[in-house]
Amino acid sequence: IPSSLGNLSKLALLYLNNNSLFGYIPTVMGNLKSLSTLDLSQNQLNGLIPCTLDNLSNLDTLFLYKNSLSGSIPSIIGNLKSLHQLDLIENQLSGSIPLSFGNLSSWTLMSLFSNSLSGSIPPILGNLKSLSTLGLYLNQLNGVIPPSIGNLSSLRNLSLFNNGLYGSIPEEIGYLKSLSELKLCKNNFNGVIPHSVGNLTGLVLLNMCENHLFGPIPKSLKSLTSLKRVRFNQNNLVGKVYEAFGDHPNLTFLDLSQNNFDGEISFNWRNLPKLYTFIVSMNNIFGSIPLEIGDSSKLQFLDLSSNHIVGKIPVQLEKLFSLNKLILSLNQLSGSVPLEFGSLTELQYLDLSANKLSSSIPKSIGNLLKLYYLNLSNNQFSHTIPIEFEKLIHLSKLDLSHNILQEEIPPQVCNMESLEKLNLSHNNLSGFIPRCFEKMGSLSCIDICYNELQGPIPNSTVFKDGLMEGNKGLCGNFEAFSSCDAFMSHKQTSRKKWIVIVFPILGMVLLLISLIGFFFFFRQRKKDSQEEQTISMNPLRLLSVLNFDGKIMQKKSLKQQMILMRSGQGSVYKAELPSGDIVAVKKFNSQLLSGNMADQDEFLNVVLALNEIRHRNIVKFHGFCSNARHSFLVCEYLHRGSLARILGNDATAKELSWNRRINVIKGVANALSYLHHDCLPSIIHRDISSKNVLLDLEFEAHVSDFGIAKFVEPYSSNRTEFVGTFGYAAPEIAYTMRATEKYDVYSFGVLVFEVIKGNHPRDFFSINFSSFSNMIIEVNQILDPRLSTPSPGVMDTLISIMEVAILCLDESPEARPTMEKVCNLLCK
Repeated sequence: IPSSLGNLSKLALLYLNNNSLFGYIPTVMGNLKSLSTLDLSQNQLNGLIPCTLDNLSNLDTLFLYKNSLSGSIPSIIGNLKSLHQLDLIENQLSGSIPLSFGNLSSWTLMSLFSNSLSGSIPPILGNLKSLSTLGLYLNQLNGVIPPSIGNLSSLRNLSLFNNGLYGSIPEEIGYLKSLSELKLCKNNFNGVIPHSVGNLTGLVLLNMCENHLFGPIPKSLKSLTSLKRVRFNQNNLVGKVYEAFGDHPNLTFLDLSQNNFDGEISFNWRNLPKLYTFIVSMNNIFGSIPLEIGDSSKLQFLDLSSNHIVGKIPVQLEKLFSLNKLILSLNQLSGSVPLEFGSLTELQYLDLSANKLSSSIPKSIGNLLKLYYLNLSNNQFSHTIPIEFEKLIHLSKLDLSHNILQEEIPPQVCNMESLEKLNLSHNNLSGFIPRCFEKMGSLSCIDICYNELQGPIPNSTVFKDGLMEGNKGLCGNFEAFSSCDAFMSHKQTSRKKWIVIVFPILGMVLLLISLIGFFFFFRQRKKDSQEEQTISMNPLRLLSVLNFDGKIMQKKSLKQQMILMRSGQGSVYKAELPSGDIVAVKKFNSQLLSGNMADQDEFLNVVLALNEIRHRNIVKFHGFCSNARHSFLVCEYLHRGSLARILGNDATAKELSWNRRINVIKGVANALSYLHHDCLPSIIHRDISSKNVLLDLEFEAHVSDFGIAKFVEPYSSNRTEFVGTFGYAAPEIAYTMRATEKYDVYSFGVLVFEVIKGNHPRDFFSINFSSFSNMIIEVNQILDPRLSTPSPGVMDTLISIMEVAILCLDESPEARPTMEKVCNLLCK
């Protein structure tokens, strides 16, 4: 903002909002004594609010919201007698609310939410008789609500949620006759809900969730006919649910979950004609589901889970044509699922798990074409899996476990093209697993354990991590299962006895052929071992790589001072080819390829795979040379070196701006997604760390060092000795010694925090980012202090990236997203 603006002494209105202004607010703004409106909102301004603003005696409106202003709120603002509206939301302001604010009796708007304000709410704010909006939520305020709050006779919106306020809610709240919105969620309030709340006859929104309130809901709430949204969830409230509510013709949302309510659900549902969300889960509700619930025709979300409800599911639910989410799990419901459920065509989420439901699963569920979640587990369903499920093309999770389902898994299940998680465990399913599972690209998790399945396990990566124990008839190249050769031999022997004669003959022939084959193989192997092995990855560079022989490497090029990096496998050198090109050469320790033949073949297979890799965020691979004395990997040379080296130096770390760091993170994510999902077979890197991410002159990230990369073979257990770098290794490697794609995902999560923090985040792993709001509080402690504070837009991006990284750091590999999913999240 130019300081010359201070010369406009007659300026009355100044609107600079919604731009990309940065820097400080000039102190010369105090010279604009005729100014009545100052709006600098939604920019990238930082620094303090200048005290010179107290000269603006005619100022009516001050909007500084959505910037990066810091420090405390100047008390001199309380001297601006003409001020009516103050909005400072979504900054980084700290300190307490100035007592001088109590002097401004003409104020109508005071919005200070989404800052880091602390201390208590000053009782003197009760003097603001004209105030219509008081927004203090998402701060760190503590103490009690002062009784003087009841003096704010013009107040329409009181928002104090997400603070540390405690004590009881004062009865004086009932004096706020103009109040339409009361939001007190996520504090530490205790005591009972004051009876005086019933005096707020204009109340539209009432939120008191996530506190420590106890006792019954006051019956005075029955008189609040204007109510639209009510949230009392996550308290210790008791009593009969229906006793607190009467005729509420405008009520649309009611959440009473996670309390101690009891009794039956016996509302007069016709008195709630607009109700679309009713949640009463995790209480002590008993009795049956009332038939009259079908009269609430607008209902979209019904959650009665985790109670003691008995009886049958009423057919009358078919009248809830707008219902899109129905949760009745963890009750004692019995009988069959009504066939009429098929008429609920808007249903997207259906959970009937953990009840006593029986009979067959209705075929009509196949008519719920919008369904994306279906859980019927832990019941007593029998008969078969309906083939009509094939029509559920949007279904992503299907759980039919812990029932008594029989017969084969219908191949029509494979037509559910969006299915990601499938649980059929603990049933009586028999027969073969349909081969069409191999074509289900979306399926990421499967559990079919403890059935009576038999035959080959499908050749699909999802079965590699799947749960299949308890099926004695299954076979395949999986741990704890016999080979399918033995299985097929047994099956055929039981069918045709004459094979008993044919098999020995065939066995002898095959043995003879195998012996001859091994003879020629080892003969050729011995011959090949005496010759230099060279694989060229770029025909145009073939001669350069081949001429770069061991003698040149030893004597001329691989000098001690040219070492770029050392690792347990060897050293990386900067070297010049005879052609004049600069390359990076990894010289492996002599023992690396001198082991058994299987290790050599596996490593050469990785080299062959690298030949096929073409990706902008993966280091280009030029060739591989190996002879009796040396083994070399020849790759592209990246001039800026490793990310670890850049972050470890203050000067180079400052060059790596926030936008560049964001691009580095996205680049690594793209590279891993390519390796996991676009290579065939997939490749696990197994050593993602800052030392193995290299940057070019444009600060573009390139993943390097595939020396310990491993294929994800369909029938391989991928069990391995410890690989990778401590501090980046996923926790499961300690007890499973099994590396999957989710190993790389965990390492990526660590890397993200390292890039944002500027060093390894080992001291931040203990922080519990259990919610987005907690993350906002901690984010300033995570950012690399060597860089300036990011703009609001960049800050939002960084927070979004950290949220994704937290998902990647989940202790459970199954709960981590795939790298493909990570890329999608980072692109939003």
